[in-house]
Amino acid sequence: MDTPPPRSRQQRSDDTLRRLGNDVDVWVATADPSTGTPYLVPLSFMWDGTHVLVSTLAASPTSRNLRDGGKARLGFGPTRDLVLMDAVLEEAVPTAEMPDELADAFATRAGFDPREQDEDYLYFRIRPNRIQAWREANELAGRDLMRDGAWLT
Repeated sequence: MDTPPPRSRQQRSDDTLRRLGNDVDVWVATADPSTGTPYLVPLSFMWDGTHVLVSTLAASPTSRNLRDGGKARLGFGPTRDLVLMDAVLEEAVPTAEMPDELADAFATRAGFDPREQDEDYLYFRIRPNRIQAWREANELAGRDLMRDGAWLT
């Protein structure tokens, strides 16, 4: 297999922002803060330019881990064009308290409206703290695009 040359940090950042703006689904990894038990789940998301917005059942392990631990690792894209995001919880919002404009945008984007479900859902605004992106081993060096919440480009 021919490996393309590594992308510049600027190109990786541009590609990452394009993925965040166009993809619909993300893998969300959390851990139970008391036991360390990991939990991984695919969720739909919306990127607002600074935060990732996801929604899940209020009683789910992901919801509980986010509220109690306040951290998540998000994985976007396939393994050969990966974006990893270490993130912190900014806020958990019950569906009835989410502004309609934002909830409508999420529903349109995700093809799923948590407000229409019979069970209680929460929205989670998650702020990236670290972002990495790479396609092949030749892009492992320089894979950090964001550190401590600040873009490196």
